[in-house]
Amino acid sequence: MERYDLVYRLYDEFDTRTLREYQEFVDVFPAVDSRVALEHWQAASEELERRKDEIRDEFAAGETLAEVAARVSREGAFTALDLEAKYGRPVNVLVLDVDETLRSAGRTDNEIPRDTLHVLTEFHEAGVPIVICTGQTLENVKGFAIQGLGSEIVHSGELSIVYEAGTGVFTPGHGADTKQLLYEELEAEIRDVFDDVRARVLPDAPAELRRGCHLQGNEFNVTMKPNFETGSSQAREIIDRALVYLLDLLATAASDAAETVLEEAPAWTRAFYAAGDTEIRAVLEREGEYPDVSVDDVPTALASILERIDVAYYEADAAEISSLELNKVTGVERALDVLGVDDPFALVMGDSKSDLRVMRWVAEHDCGLSAAPDHASRETLEHVLETDELVFDRGKSVDVLRTVYALNRFARLG
Repeated sequence: MERYDLVYRLYDEFDTRTLREYQEFVDVFPAVDSRVALEHWQAASEELERRKDEIRDEFAAGETLAEVAARVSREGAFTALDLEAKYGRPVNVLVLDVDETLRSAGRTDNEIPRDTLHVLTEFHEAGVPIVICTGQTLENVKGFAIQGLGSEIVHSGELSIVYEAGTGVFTPGHGADTKQLLYEELEAEIRDVFDDVRARVLPDAPAELRRGCHLQGNEFNVTMKPNFETGSSQAREIIDRALVYLLDLLATAASDAAETVLEEAPAWTRAFYAAGDTEIRAVLEREGEYPDVSVDDVPTALASILERIDVAYYEADAAEISSLELNKVTGVERALDVLGVDDPFALVMGDSKSDLRVMRWVAEHDCGLSAAPDHASRETLEHVLETDELVFDRGKSVDVLRTVYALNRFARLG
């Protein structure tokens, strides 16, 4: 209990709240061309160091305790101690979802907060690789990564981007391994299904969907997005209809791939995915499109195609088809291989079912922690609460990142 006693003393005897306020001010102070502002920043920096020196002088592990106190609350420090006692090792790679995890349209204007970006740079400086793991297109992710983290970090050889939920991996600075198109490794039969759906999805769509939706600019996955504000009632209505339409397009393409013309393919396809996803079933029921067939009657030839393809529904946000052979786990494994992380102990942060696959993967292999925002999908939240209970408020991913920063500082004490 010695470390716990030290932390009790630290937070009881020192004004750690003011210390954290100084640290945050110094960390995120904007670059301004003002002598008065710079003098203010310099004075704050000196006061920060003076307060840290008081802690350094008081404890044998003063450097560690000063850095912990400057970044995490009492609760965060004790959570970090519990995690260090449980796992006995530091986090050596970050695996991070973007939308509604690092950034949130709800409270941060869909930008990654500056305090979050700063903590990520601290992990980078400490030699911890970063894997951005997202359903977004590569170009979108590259843009915000360079803007937020800076070109030096993005091209350092210590950052990898798993994009389109695992269809590709981009790791700058690794020669021939820099960009890997994992979808090219799929069998031609499955690639043909996606090519067929992609070619027809907008041209064949009813006018309402053509006006109300657009395609995300993916390299492989087919993702229908609303032409309305994400989360709005209009977006919910159009995405519900887009899901039904996408299922029927997939049914036709899959039956063609199975070389069997099946009049009941749309009904069987709806039944197949409704049986495996309660959200999809709920949409079909709301739209009056739930099929009067049993999933047990789906022909083997059709089922053999469908069981390799994932249909994802994100309420009021997107309807998507992707390959079950290419998911975030596949992408993360390839990214870790390129980055040379042979014995990972990862922090996985995310909010959706695709992130849950990575969380379950680290849990099964005892190689990491999982964290999620409080508005994450029900299954994702349940998993996080059953493991390490690292749930954070919307837009406050920085709280978990700082807790893990403290975990790593404690782990260095041996």
